[in-house]
This record gives sequence, structure tokens and C-alpha cells, in this order.
Amino acid sequence: MTQPRGSAAKSAALSAALSGAVDLSALKARAEAAQRQPAPSAGPAGGEGPPPRSAPGDAVIDVTEATFQAEVVERSLHQLVVVDLWAEWCGPCKQLSPVLERMAAESGGAWVVAKVDVDANPRIAQLFGAQSIPTIVAIAGGQPVDAFSGALPEPEIRKWINALLDALRDKLPGIRDAEAAGGLAEEPEDPRFTEAEEAFERGDFAAAQAAYERILDVEPANELAKNALAQVKFTARAESADPEARAKADADPSDLAAQLDAADLDIAENDVEAGFKRLIDAVRRTAGEDRNRVREHLVALFDLFDPADDRVMKARRDLASALF
Repeated sequence: MTQPRGSAAKSAALSAALSGAVDLSALKARAEAAQRQPAPSAGPAGGEGPPPRSAPGDAVIDVTEATFQAEVVERSLHQLVVVDLWAEWCGPCKQLSPVLERMAAESGGAWVVAKVDVDANPRIAQLFGAQSIPTIVAIAGGQPVDAFSGALPEPEIRKWINALLDALRDKLPGIRDAEAAGGLAEEPEDPRFTEAEEAFERGDFAAAQAAYERILDVEPANELAKNALAQVKFTARAESADPEARAKADADPSDLAAQLDAADLDIAENDVEAGFKRLIDAVRRTAGEDRNRVREHLVALFDLFDPADDRVMKARRDLASALF
């Protein structure tokens, strides 16, 4: 399901997979069943009640399987809920989560971030079919309405949120209430990212690459710019790849250019395992500069994904085996 992180194609694929396919009733039933169980004795004060619900004004909510029904499903009947599937060990999560949390706080109650630690709550991650993290799922009216995976640049996230708010304004009273209270005042976008995103959207990949590289010249540790730059380079390659490359590569395994183009096409069409395997097989067949060229291409493809993605970890092991 997961494509390179940060790609529009990836967001579309994930959203399509979620649309009409995720049934939140399973978690709802499990939470309700837990609440019907006799509460354990807590001394003279009596038993424990249902899991506490966060205050209505909270912009960021920590959610567990037990509180999912109240904090996500029921809350989404009034305001947009953005579920953030994360883990403590996830580097990209540490870049993305603070951006979401700050934007939610700025919204004045139009939407909230529901944070789910996937290590502590694996059933929620399984429910959404999350194959990598961070995965972000928008919930409205008790159902998923859109999603993306990976750490996107802040301007892209802001555009995504604004599009959801526009689409849901007439359905969720929390959005209208926040607007009436003046809670949705827009923060100025980072013009550096805006320049890069606009270049990418009009297909000027060279300009987008240069814009992201200028950001990294000043902020070498900016993970959002790094991820976006990797995506720009990949998209430029994939769009210029020979559409017949896979047929040529299959017919002539020694055609190295065809193998590289074919792998890019595989990844672009979400046949990730096939793309990785194609290049690992090429590494086994080659030596010297040719082998190094294939290896570098494959490692660049790894950078498009969450390092914890099972497919990336397997391919890294296979690559090490092929090299040594």
C-alpha cells in the first residue's frame, strides 16, 4: 500500500485504500465491551469508571484502544480528528508530530490531533493497515476521509488540512464555531517551502530541487526538506524514465539503464518489492563501477521510505547478502 513518503501518489493510494474499507466499529465494540465489564474495586471510593475523556478544548489528545471510541469516533462528529500513528523510535515522527500539534493548537478547536503510540496500541495501527509510520489519518463523521504517510513539508500539510476544512465546513459544527471565534487565523507559510512546492506542482523539478537545496544549505538537519528533496529527485527520474524500460530490462538483464528505469517505474506504481528485488538481482550480476551504480540507485530509493518499513529492512539485508 505504501509508496514513497511524501508523494501525492502515496497519499492518493492510502486514501483510496481507506475509503469505505476501514470499519471503526470493531474498536468501538471492543471499547464498549471493556466498559461493560465489572469495574475492579478501588476501595471506599468505589470502582473505576470509563476511561476519562480529554477536555473539549484540548488540541492534542493521547488515544488508546480503550478511549478510541470517545476521543476519535464520537469527537469526529463535531470536529475534524487527525490521527497521528507514531512511535518513540520513529525519527520522521519527531519531525512531523510537532508541526501537526502546533497547527492544531492554532485552529481554535476546528480540529485536533489524536496521537496513537503504535507500540502500545498495535490494534489501532492494524485497523488502518499502516505499513509504516508516521501515518496520518483524517477522521470526520466517524469515518476515515483522507490520509497520508511520511513526513511532509509544513506547507503541504497546511494545504492538506485547509482542503479538509473547506470540504467539511458544512458537516462539522466545530469548524464553523472555530471560524466564528476567530480561531483559524492563518499563519504565514514559509516562503522557501512555498517556492519549492509551487515549482514541484508545475513540474519544474530542477527549480524545486534547487529550492530545497537552498533550505538545506542553511539548515542541513531539516528533515522535511531532505525528504522532499529525495521525492523531487525520484519523481523527476520516474517521469523521464523509458515507459518500455521494464520490457527491455526483462528481455536483457545486462541492460543496466533499463534496469534502473524499470525499478523507478516499479516504485512509482507501488510495486515496491519488485523494484527492490530487480536492483538487488542486478547487484548480484554486476561488478566494479556497474555494481556501485546500481547500489547507489537502490540506496537512494530506500531514502524515499520510512527506515522502519519492513520492505526496506528486508531489502537492506538482501543487499548486504548480495554485496558480501
